[in-house]
Amino acid sequence: MKLLYLSSFIILLMLPGFIAADPIDNVANLIKQGNTKELSKLFAATVEITVMDDENSYSQTQATVILDKFLSANKPKGIKLLHKVNSSASYHFGVYILTTDKGLYRVAFTLKDIDHKMSLIELRIEDEKVK
Repeated sequence: MKLLYLSSFIILLMLPGFIAADPIDNVANLIKQGNTKELSKLFAATVEITVMDDENSYSQTQATVILDKFLSANKPKGIKLLHKVNSSASYHFGVYILTTDKGLYRVAFTLKDIDHKMSLIELRIEDEKVK
């Protein structure tokens, strides 16, 4: 009988949508895949983007082009969590080390709850100084 309960519980956990995906991990996975099309769906109306020393606020479309240009020039190979803050319901923050074919980069981003949806409001990509 215990085996029946255990197997039923495991099946429930495997159902899609049963456990909400972490928005921070979702962004990281999209960056790792180089999937700017899906990532752009998470952008706020304006996104502050810093790529190396170039910092500016962009519209969703412009931000997608900037990020696509970077990820095309630096093909992602892997991503590793460095720091994550998701203790607030309205703000989430993640820092990852992105491994690309050209080197390592520190990627930091902020998500904010806008109209009951976590939206990417800031993205920073810098050279990883500590190896």
